[in-house]
Amino acid sequence: MSLFVLIGRDGPDGKRLRPDVRPDHLAHLEPLSRAGRIVLAGPFTDGSGSLIVFEAGSLEEATAIAERDPYVRRGVFATFEVRPFQRVLP
Repeated sequence: MSLFVLIGRDGPDGKRLRPDVRPDHLAHLEPLSRAGRIVLAGPFTDGSGSLIVFEAGSLEEATAIAERDPYVRRGVFATFEVRPFQRVLP
């Protein structure tokens, strides 16, 4: 397993959509969280989007996880990117 970062940038309707989509978004992440594969996740406090650091077997798998996320599928995120990540600290 390797670490990846999902950076989602909210679209113009993100603030309005987020509360309704959030339960499905969290349900999507729950299996990863239960398996210990979520390092951290949360929204940016300026309302611009969210960041999730998680484990996946490959960039393709990480991208597929992101593409299935309800925040991506239902328009909370206007854009997103998945990038490989290397933890240095802690």
